[in-house]
Amino acid sequence: MTTEPTKKTRKTSTIWGGRFGAGVSGVMEKINASIDFDKRLYAEDIAGSKAHCTMLAHQGIISPEDRDAILAGLDRVSGEIEEGRFTFDAGLEDIHMNIEHRLSELIGDAAGRLHTARSRNDQVATDLRLWLRGAVDEIDRGLRGLQEVFIDLAEEHAATVMPGFTHLQTAQPVTLGHHFLAYVEMLGRDRGRMGDCRKRLNECPLGAAALAGTSFPIDRHMTAEALGFDTPSRNSLDAVSDRDFALEFLGSGAIVGIHLSRLMEELILWCSAQFAFARLSDSYSTGSSIMPQKRNPDAAELVRAKTGRMIGALNSLLTVMKGLPLAYGKDMQEDKEPVFDAAETLIICIAATTGMLKGATFDAQRMRADAGQGFATATDLADWLVRVLKVPFRKAHQITGNLVKLAEDRGCGLEDLSVEEMKSVESRIREDIFQVLSVENSVKSRNSYGGTSPRNVSEAAAEARRRYLAMDGG
Repeated sequence: MTTEPTKKTRKTSTIWGGRFGAGVSGVMEKINASIDFDKRLYAEDIAGSKAHCTMLAHQGIISPEDRDAILAGLDRVSGEIEEGRFTFDAGLEDIHMNIEHRLSELIGDAAGRLHTARSRNDQVATDLRLWLRGAVDEIDRGLRGLQEVFIDLAEEHAATVMPGFTHLQTAQPVTLGHHFLAYVEMLGRDRGRMGDCRKRLNECPLGAAALAGTSFPIDRHMTAEALGFDTPSRNSLDAVSDRDFALEFLGSGAIVGIHLSRLMEELILWCSAQFAFARLSDSYSTGSSIMPQKRNPDAAELVRAKTGRMIGALNSLLTVMKGLPLAYGKDMQEDKEPVFDAAETLIICIAATTGMLKGATFDAQRMRADAGQGFATATDLADWLVRVLKVPFRKAHQITGNLVKLAEDRGCGLEDLSVEEMKSVESRIREDIFQVLSVENSVKSRNSYGGTSPRNVSEAAAEARRRYLAMDGG
């Protein structure tokens, strides 16, 4: 790969070229331009320009005739972009100047009055907030839909027994419905974080100008209201230099990605022959080019991997912002690509996860069989000793450990030991201890608030449906 020699120069930008005698190098033009990625902000940029133009006319800063010409011209520019007839020019650097240049071609000198009392600094901060507000709303809708799938599955599998794990070792029996409701809660917190982010980002920078405000008698509350913001930003320096809202979005998105990645890891394990708990539909599986028998959970693996992109986007922008003095620095041009990429990645990952779960099937028999492996009801046995024989829990833990060792030596489960064998460890054990050693009775007994009993799961799923599916991003 070669780069253009630095001695080659281009015509100085008409945007700011009055101060400069020589043109810019081709390399400078290339590194300086952002139009390849910020062109997606065209709708937000035009909306902000319309609000600003209307306010300028209302305040008597521009004439009604210029206002009408500008608004009509912006509508034409918008139509050209949407119809694919607009030519984006890297020489004009960014979306703001591409639109303004075309507006000037369409309506003449009136276009030059649009930029009165604003700067590209407050303009881009406004555009990005508007774009991100829409992205957060779309992500919230996706998360809500995914919660609904989890709640449906929890209701369907409220009594489906499966092994619960700690350290990826068999711990205690739980229900599949209970497992799914754990993700409902995770996603609920994710939606809350996104909602908090949306509230904080919903302040309007427009009118802060380059950094110090403006001497023109503008009405910032008018533009903020027109664009759906809660309030204008309170400090002009902060307004143009703040990217907290983008960092907060990327942090919240990375946490969503981690939650999805954990689920994907479980699905990948569950779809393996060694677990055989689940099967993904053909729509979300692939085969092998050499091994005809393979059925690969590639969609799950890709969602798991794409979490790295979201974490990387957060780290990228944190690094950009960490040493910047107030107010604006060109470094901030690097804010948009990680935000755009993370948002698009998260949206597709949520959609893929929702599709995978809708089409997945779960083998209740296999889960039930594995739920009893690994002495999963040992804690129930210890609890029985505490509850019935009034043994202190630490002593009950020791007795149960000895019984587990005895069963290991016999090559059987706890439920396969005879009462006489159990009495060799604790003489007061009775026949009714076997009532707590089945996995079904184990999960039924876990009826404390938030526990895994089927009745709890059914009630919790119904409550989650009321609480989360009525919840919006705000």
